[in-house]
Amino acid sequence: MSCSIDKGKAAELMVAAFLRKNGCIIAKMNYHSRYGEIDIIAETQKTVMFIEVKRRKEGALVSPAESVDASKQRKIILTAEDFLSKSRLQHLQPRFDVAEVYEEEMPDGQTKIRVHYIKNAFGTN
Repeated sequence: MSCSIDKGKAAELMVAAFLRKNGCIIAKMNYHSRYGEIDIIAETQKTVMFIEVKRRKEGALVSPAESVDASKQRKIILTAEDFLSKSRLQHLQPRFDVAEVYEEEMPDGQTKIRVHYIKNAFGTN
């Protein structure tokens, strides 16, 4: 398994822990359909959140959220529709979020990780 895959999975687990800490229930991680994948699906009493997790080094030319372009958004929306068609959560209000995970190398060799969570990052319009 490559280092970038390990870092990607670590970022997803970090975001899942962040969501739990903020009162969410993780319904599914890495949900696949014929359209694509959703990294995390979480729920509250009123909302089902479809979360794309993107990790980048601090100072990268493109922010993590910017890398979730229209094509990627469309795949996420179609995958969310597939999930909801089979789920007990279909009565909840859907929301599409992006979790930006920033990695910064510190002078002492340690890596500092920061999460920036964007609610309603894109919609179905």
